[in-house]
Amino acid sequence: MRIFPAVDILGGRCVQLVQGKRESATAYGNPLDCATRWLDEGADALHVINLDGAFGTAAKNAGLIADLIKKTGVEIELGGGIRSLEDAKHWLDTGVSRIIISTLATQDPACIRTLADEFGSSRIMAGVDAKGGQIAVHGWQETAGDYLGWAKRFEDLGAGSLLYTNVDVEGLQQGVRFEPVKRLIDHVKIPVVVAGGVSSRQDVFGLREAGAWGAVLGSSLYSGKISLTDALEECK
Repeated sequence: MRIFPAVDILGGRCVQLVQGKRESATAYGNPLDCATRWLDEGADALHVINLDGAFGTAAKNAGLIADLIKKTGVEIELGGGIRSLEDAKHWLDTGVSRIIISTLATQDPACIRTLADEFGSSRIMAGVDAKGGQIAVHGWQETAGDYLGWAKRFEDLGAGSLLYTNVDVEGLQQGVRFEPVKRLIDHVKIPVVVAGGVSSRQDVFGLREAGAWGAVLGSSLYSGKISLTDALEECK
């Protein structure tokens, strides 16, 4: 199983939010410095989110993120504010390993096929952000139907992987809710990366046992509740 340290960017700073609420942001400094720290500790991939984009300012942080992609040179999955085919193609052309499309995927599902045909399925990750079993869109402010149904549809359209985030536990550092994770992994055949609640070695072990392809470490990693070294060791 892969481990993806999160580098979430808001206003040019690396931050962590609680359940996607902007006012809950805790800042941790320069995004490139944070990324470098995790790479120095053994990470070989990063999960980068443009939170300004998710909140509606898609162009903000673009230069900073492009610089981070270039300077780290590692596998990066990127999401946040990718609301059009043009946005998606722009980021794929910068050399990011894969993009995460969430709201756009529910508004224009055919875009997944278009992008997969042009760039390859492996570079297209569909976001399945679940809130009470429903897929959450528009910065997690609205819901748009059963998360399992959407996940299967994304797979059928050509997404190469899924990012599952349980919004109900995201940022709370209280552990993973495994039942919805297992239901999703059993429902599709493509790799699933899990975010939300990963707070201990036991969580990492449980996700590996459930068949998750990867796990995103966010708030618990930055607060010190779980160390990157422990998470990586649990994956072996």
